[in-house]
Parts: sequence; structure tokens; C-alpha cells
Amino acid sequence: MNKVNLPDQFQITEEIHQKQYLINGELKTWSGSTAEIYSSISSTDTYKPTFLGTVPDMGEPEALEALDAALNAYSKGQGVWPTMQVKDRIECMENFVEKMSTKREEIVNLLMWEIGKSLPDSQKEFDRTVEYIHDTIEDYKQLDRNSSKFQKHDGVYAHVKRGPLGVVLCLGPYNYPLNETFALLIPAIIMGNTTIFKPAKHGVLLITPLLEAFQSSFPKGVVNVLFGRGRAVAAPIMKTGKVDVLALIGNSKSANALQDQHPKSNRLRLVLGLEAKNPAIVLPDADLDLTINECIAGTLSFNGQRCTALKVLYVHEDIVEEFNKRFAKKVDALKFGNPWEDGVKLTPLPEPDKPQYIQELIKDAKEKGAKVVNKKGGELSENYIWPAVVYPVSKDMRVYQEEQFGPIIPVVPFKNIEEPLDDMAESNYGQQVSLFGKDIYALAPLIDTLVNLVCRVNLNSSCQRGPDVYPFTGRKDSAQSTLSVHDALRSFSIRTFVAFKDNELNTEVVEQLLEAKVSNFVSTDYIL
Repeated sequence: MNKVNLPDQFQITEEIHQKQYLINGELKTWSGSTAEIYSSISSTDTYKPTFLGTVPDMGEPEALEALDAALNAYSKGQGVWPTMQVKDRIECMENFVEKMSTKREEIVNLLMWEIGKSLPDSQKEFDRTVEYIHDTIEDYKQLDRNSSKFQKHDGVYAHVKRGPLGVVLCLGPYNYPLNETFALLIPAIIMGNTTIFKPAKHGVLLITPLLEAFQSSFPKGVVNVLFGRGRAVAAPIMKTGKVDVLALIGNSKSANALQDQHPKSNRLRLVLGLEAKNPAIVLPDADLDLTINECIAGTLSFNGQRCTALKVLYVHEDIVEEFNKRFAKKVDALKFGNPWEDGVKLTPLPEPDKPQYIQELIKDAKEKGAKVVNKKGGELSENYIWPAVVYPVSKDMRVYQEEQFGPIIPVVPFKNIEEPLDDMAESNYGQQVSLFGKDIYALAPLIDTLVNLVCRVNLNSSCQRGPDVYPFTGRKDSAQSTLSVHDALRSFSIRTFVAFKDNELNTEVVEQLLEAKVSNFVSTDYIL
């Protein structure tokens, strides 16, 4: 790397030795073993990983203590939080997001240092998360407004609302350690569930500025925050069978392993965002300028470390030579540097072993007949490997079979459109696809097929999660349940209702219930 240019505002002025963790509304002090946290970004001219601090390395006793706290807070559905009025739960969440907003600068800086996310993307992740919380609050208000009424059918009245599920174990990913984690945690909390939350291995320190906000905004036991390895912390919790929801964004192996530990998996609600191998299909009439720009964004935003990244490009043989030439040139022109540098598009990789893994994929592809078509492809530095555009890729190559989650771009030529369609049908994944072309008579039947293979078809656009109001889900091994502002509230709740036959006694009782306002559930109050 070039000489380090580290502006004062982005300095890590002191190491963070996180000693506190949150259980049962108490910020407890940890005195046991700790895990060291390093950044792959060097703060000196001679390359050396930067030591950021330590976090507790917890195990089964703390995990079970957090579980007990969540169970007690839920209290078989009788706890303060699950029975609280909607407007009061909303007020707690508004207090939290107000306190969270004061930590923007600190969290953005840690996003850059811990996972190498660029300054604009780190700022966007924080701001998008705050916006997501506000949008969730508004959607929850509307959900409650829609249910503040009685229905009548066949002489039976019903007062239908949505209720919590119980205890939620929440595990977030390292690539969006704030946004995607909170896309699970926030709707789970606001719907009346109690939670146990373990941050990801990378991007763990950036959660610590929010511990006090969680502690002071919600009743005790509603949010419990643990630190440690998933195997040591999550597994003991699942084995008890006392968790009602597993909320995880990660990979299917982890999800399956945890699910299998639950003794009654039929009682376990799964909210999972898992891996994907999203393809782009570039038709012969595609606008190459637009397509290449979108494919650059799709393959290399945050170095391709996104489940929504484009991880294989199917390009029609009539245009593949021109596509490769122009695409490779654009890849090599991208700016690599530290996250705070202006115009930087490629940043250090947070996982120390990732460059070696990408190198193995390149070696395997070359041995099986592919070439790296961009000049810089595969160039190694201490904390990075330059994105490699690999062509022609065939099904026997590891880069075709595996979700690379990093800077390597396989290009597969095709002659017949059935080739990419068959590959997608056979794939274990089914999240999104990008489709590039202009001829509506070619696009129409493709769209009609693709919507049955994936859950989002992006027309002349790269794959992405947002805007957060749109459904985010996948088929097969890519997801279970749907995440969006609207859908997540439903994923973390269940329809529940009070029913009564239409007679004088019931009419009198219900009228008195409504007038006395003694029930938080039987209420027609309208939240403005």
C-alpha cells in the first residue's frame, strides 16, 4: 500500500477494551478471557495490522444467564414488554434511536477500521439503519391502526392483532454488522419479543457504543447482549429448546447446525438471510455502457462481500469479447485505498485469509482452462488481492461452484438462453438476478421464468437489498421468511385474536373493557 494518510478525525486514539455486557437490564463487568480485535488496515507506513482492542470471550454460563433473563422478561407472555401498549413500546424505541443517533461518528469510524468499509458506505449504513428504525416505527403504527377494530362473520366478532412469539436469538453478519443485524433485532424487539443478541466476529466493537442505549431504553431482560464465538454462546442456548425464533444472517451451514441443536425444531420460527450466487444475464442487445457500470457496482461494491453481490456473469457469446475488454479495463481503473480516502472503491479485506482463498480460486480456474483477463487481476498486497475477472468459466471450477464473497468475477459465455436458466434452476440458491437487455419480446418470457427461480429480478440494474420497504427474501438455501420494513414485523409476530359470539352479555362485557381501558390488547385506541 501507499504511505498511510490518516486524517486526525479518523485516528483510533485509544484501544477499546470492552469489559461490559448487557444481561437483565444490567451492564455487567467481564473479568474472564478476552478475544483480541485487529484491523487489516495499517496505521503505519510499514504494513502491520492495527490492534483495536478486546471483547469478552464468553461461554455457556453467560449464554444461559442471558437466556434466563429473556425468558423472565417474556414471563410466559405475561411480562411487562409483551403485554405493554403499542404506543409505549414505540416510545421506548424512539428513545433508543435518539440515543443511537448521538453515536454516529464513533460507529462510522469503527465500521471503517473493523471491516474496511469506505467512509461514504459506512455513513450510509449508519444513516440507513436510523431511517430503517424510524420507518419500522411508522409501519408498526399503521399496523396497529389497521387492527384497532372488530370484525364480524357468522355471528362471531373478532378483534385480530399481531402478538409476539417469545424469545429471539439474533445473530448478525460481519458485512453489514449494524444495518442487517438491526433489520433482525429492531422488528423482533418492537413486536414484543425478548431478545439475546450476539454481534458478528468482525464488526463487534461498533456495537459497544450502543450498550448503554439498549440498557436505558428498554425494560430489563428485553435486550441481552453477549460476546463470543457462536459455537460457544449460541449452541448452548439452542440446546435448551427454550428459544422461539432463530434470527440469523449468515450461511446455511451455521443455520442448519443451530437449528439441529433445538430439540423441538417444529416449534422454532426461522428468520434467515443466507448465502446467494446471484447471476447477471447479459443479452446480445444490452446497452454495454450501462451494463458494465451496473456490473461493476454489482460485483465489487464492498469488494463483493455482500449476499446480494453479482457473483457470476453470463454474457452472450456475440458480445462477450467486447464486454470483457471494457469490463476488465474498468475494474483495473478502480481506486484502491484506505476507507477514508476520497474516491476509493476498493478497500482492505477484513478477513486475513480471504486473499489466499481468492488466490486458490484463481489457480483452480487457470488449471481448468480459464484466464484472468484484466492486467491487475490477482495482484497481492498485505491486506488485499486485486479483483480478478476470470474467463471462460465452466461448471467444474470452484469459482463457479462456491460463493466467493470477495473480489473475483467469473464470466460464463452462453449461446442459448436455456443455459443460464438451467444453471439457475439447478443452483442451491435463489435470491436475485440482474437481467440486461432492451428487446421486450426477449425480456418478457425471461422475466416470467426468472420470477419463479429467484425472488427479485433487477432489470438493467445490479442486485441489491434496498430500498428497505421492498421484500428481501430468497428461495432454496438463500433465505427463510421475508425481511423488509413491512414484512419483518410479520416475520417476528403471529396473528392472535379475541373472539366472542354476538349476544347481550358479550356486548356489555366488551363495551366495558373498551370504556375502562384496562386491557392493552382489547383496545380500539388509534395511534396518531
